[in-house]
Amino acid sequence: MTRRRWLKYVGVAGAAAAAVGAVGVADAWSAFGARARGTRRQRMLTSPNFRDGKFRNSLRRHDDMWLATKRWIRGGSPHRVPVDAIPTVRPDPGELARRPDSGLRLTWLGHSCMLVEIGGRRFLTDPVWSRRAAPSRFVGVERFFPLPLALEDLPPLDAIVLTHDHYDHLDESTIRRLARGTVPFVAPLGVGAHLEHWGIAPQRITELDWWESTSVADVELTCTPSRHFSGRTLLDQNATLWCGWVWADGRHSVYMSGDTAMHPELAEIGRRLGPFDASMLEVGAYHQAWADVHLGPEQAVAAHQLLRGGLLLPVHWGTYNLALHGWTEPVERLLVAAEDSGVPVAVPRPGESVQPGAPPELTRWWPELPYETAEVAPIVSSGLA
Repeated sequence: MTRRRWLKYVGVAGAAAAAVGAVGVADAWSAFGARARGTRRQRMLTSPNFRDGKFRNSLRRHDDMWLATKRWIRGGSPHRVPVDAIPTVRPDPGELARRPDSGLRLTWLGHSCMLVEIGGRRFLTDPVWSRRAAPSRFVGVERFFPLPLALEDLPPLDAIVLTHDHYDHLDESTIRRLARGTVPFVAPLGVGAHLEHWGIAPQRITELDWWESTSVADVELTCTPSRHFSGRTLLDQNATLWCGWVWADGRHSVYMSGDTAMHPELAEIGRRLGPFDASMLEVGAYHQAWADVHLGPEQAVAAHQLLRGGLLLPVHWGTYNLALHGWTEPVERLLVAAEDSGVPVAVPRPGESVQPGAPPELTRWWPELPYETAEVAPIVSSGLA
């Protein structure tokens, strides 16, 4: 091949790569969201959790990037993605339209998307109805299963509650579809800028700092501390707040962790706002290299005890391939730790409802696959001594 022809091929390949990259950026650009400005930005500046231009955890977050890189190069579990279809339950719209007899019902729709029914009100958390948890429609991590319920088949909602702005929790396409309605949004500080950018009217958005509360009819929602981070690009890291949530109506109360590592405020949440009928705790996407952003199964059990939780309902697992562990490992390790600690657990199939006062019998609906135990691959957040 002559030098001229070789340079021509290189040029064509480079142009094609540039074109593909341009299409990808154009496809993802709107999903990046928007930065807070004006009065929203001024309110963020008054937060005790906002310092030097960013939101901060109460404990320093340490990431071992060298360890993470070595493990990614070596590869992870061969069971990170299901081989067979995951069994889901299509909720009966008629049943969902009826209020739960107990006054409290939790329906897991996958990952951190929950339908929380409490005090006669319905709340949807972290809705992601897209095929991918990514800014692009064409590239990025895919769901293991379709949503068990169409967005249009949800019962009437009283509020949509968000924990933070990562793609597996906040999805532009889903938000734009929800923008056609009138349901209010409740989110941590700064996240409202994304929502407005995607068509949510400002009067529909309530943004809270840690320990602040708002009411939806007779249900009080409290924004609680978590230990994580935020950002939709490399240029907006920690520009918005991350959090957990508590719902309370005077009769029942439930807690949702959002994404979090272990942190001292978990015990304070339990003292100030607990005990809880149930805690919905993230148990997946962990590794010791980033143990300061996710709990892992054993620490989820410990957090549940600090919170004074009743029934433990695991979330943030079995939906996406976000780490190096096998897809069933989080629940296997959780059940071992929960049995050792005497903590009651419910593991619903996607789409299945749980009433914490009368939880269903635990049924193994996932396959038995090899996994790393806590002894082999412990997950321990730093700074807790």
